[in-house]
Amino acid sequence: MTTKPQPNEKAVGDLIEEVGRSSARLVKAATTLTDNQVRAPSALPAWTRGQVLVHLARSADAYTWLLRSARGCPHPGSRPTTAPPPGTTKRAAALAADVRLSLERFAEEARAMPADAWSRLVTALAGWRHPAWFTLWRCLRELETHHVDLYCGYHTSDWPVSYVAWALDDTLATLKEQHLPIGSAEAVDLGRSWKLTPGGPTVAAAGHVLLGWLAGRTPGPDENLPLPPPWPQPPTPGWGRARRP
Repeated sequence: MTTKPQPNEKAVGDLIEEVGRSSARLVKAATTLTDNQVRAPSALPAWTRGQVLVHLARSADAYTWLLRSARGCPHPGSRPTTAPPPGTTKRAAALAADVRLSLERFAEEARAMPADAWSRLVTALAGWRHPAWFTLWRCLRELETHHVDLYCGYHTSDWPVSYVAWALDDTLATLKEQHLPIGSAEAVDLGRSWKLTPGGPTVAAAGHVLLGWLAGRTPGPDENLPLPPPWPQPPTPGWGRARRP
C-alpha cells in the first residue's frame, strides 16, 4: 500500500506532454553530435556518449514494454534489457535515429493507454512494483538525467522546475526512510524544505543543485556533506516487490 496519490486523467496527459518535450530536447541534442563526439567520453565514468544514447533507447523500449503489459497486450515481445551497453561502433546519425524512434514508440504507447490501465501494477527489472503511470516519471527522470550525462551543453540548471520539484520529493522521501544523516534540505528557489534525520546538518541550495548532488551528477553544496546512496532508488512509500516464483 502507498500514500502516493494516483494522478487524474489531466495530470497524466500533462505528464505525457512533459515527457514529449524532454524527448524533443534530447533528440535535438543527439542529432548535433558527430561520429567522433559519440565515441568521446560522456559525464558517466567509463561510458561514451554513444553508450548513453544506446542506454536511453533501450530504456525507452523497456518502458514501452511495461505499458504494453499494463494494458494487457497479449504479445508485448521480449523484455528489453537496460544493462550498461558495450562499446558501440554505430554512426552518430544511426544512434540519434535509434533514440528518436524508441521515444516515439513510447509516446505512441502512452497516448494509446486506456484510462483504467494506468493504475495497474507493473514490475521494474530490479523487482520493485509500481503503477503504470509511474513509468512516465521514470522515463522523464531517465531523459533529464542522461541528457546532462551527454556532456553537450545541457546542465542541471536547465532541468524543468516541475521535474526538479517532483524528483526532490521522491528522492528525499526515500532518503529519509534510509536515514541519510541530513537534518533538513531546503530548495531556496522553490520555497520548499524537507525534514530528514534529527540532529543532522542542514543543506540549502537551489533545487537543481540539490538534485544534481543527490543524483551524483554534481558536487554537493557543502564538501562535508555525506555521500548519497546510488541513485535513483525505488520510491518510498512504494508498492512492494514482485513475488518470487
